Amino acid sequence: MDTQPPSTDLSAVILAGGKSSRMGKAKALLPFDGKPLITHLVNRLAQRFADIVVVAAPDQTLPALPVTVVSDEVAHQGPVGGICYGLQAIRGTAAFVTSCDVAFLQLPFIEYLTSLLKNYDVVVPFWQERLQPLHAVYRHSVIPRLQEQLAHKRLRPIFLYDTVPTRKVSPEEIKRFDPEGLSFLNMNTEADYQDALARWRTLYPPVSCTVELFGVARLKANTTQFPLILPTEATLEDALAALAAACPQLVGPVLSSDEAGYPTLLSGYACNINGKLFIKDAHTPIQAGDSLLILSSDAGG
Repeated sequence: MDTQPPSTDLSAVILAGGKSSRMGKAKALLPFDGKPLITHLVNRLAQRFADIVVVAAPDQTLPALPVTVVSDEVAHQGPVGGICYGLQAIRGTAAFVTSCDVAFLQLPFIEYLTSLLKNYDVVVPFWQERLQPLHAVYRHSVIPRLQEQLAHKRLRPIFLYDTVPTRKVSPEEIKRFDPEGLSFLNMNTEADYQDALARWRTLYPPVSCTVELFGVARLKANTTQFPLILPTEATLEDALAALAAACPQLVGPVLSSDEAGYPTLLSGYACNINGKLFIKDAHTPIQAGDSLLILSSDAGG
């Protein structure tokens, strides 16, 4: 399990306010493993960034997320507007910026991009004969340049790169971390979405784990354990939701819901993973083969 703490100096920005005209439905809400894609993106980026900003269209529907949501101040200003408004809302000195329709973010590659920022204002990959402005890192200090572009309706991010120190990351560098360029596979059509789903199922098989019950939880369930099949990149929240579905009699006596409606353990109950570590954070990743122990004070937990 990855224990590297998220960065507090750098932020992440997800642009979610596009029209999705060719897709015909909101890309941010496309289901992957039973969750909206944007939920997966936020969970993945939260492993590296303590501060995440989502730039949405006015009145856009999004699931409950541990992020700051801001809206485009002026409609139809494209990626430059989204990047500008996202950077204005971050707490860090710079941000990794991505779109909401990229399902295969590669954290080691993102870390490499951020590591190159020291002497530059922008770090942007060059892949398949074009720059990739929505998988790039931008300093907070470029906001005035972006505002100037917006004022002159220069709505392509690449216009920024000629005005500030910019590090262009070559395909050879990219292939060290992402040989197939999965980082840049976005979805514009239903066919793209179906292809991404097929690739997702291959790359991210379901996670099998076991929940063992002790004390009151065991008495209420009338069994000692439940095998669970969880989605890829599953978290404690996913495991508790699956447990509630598999054993409804635990809902109320042992499991409750938080303000957002997600399952949580009631006070007096604890979760231990593999007999080694007690966990409380709902976003703690669950790995294949993990054993989750649900304990109460009756069992000495």
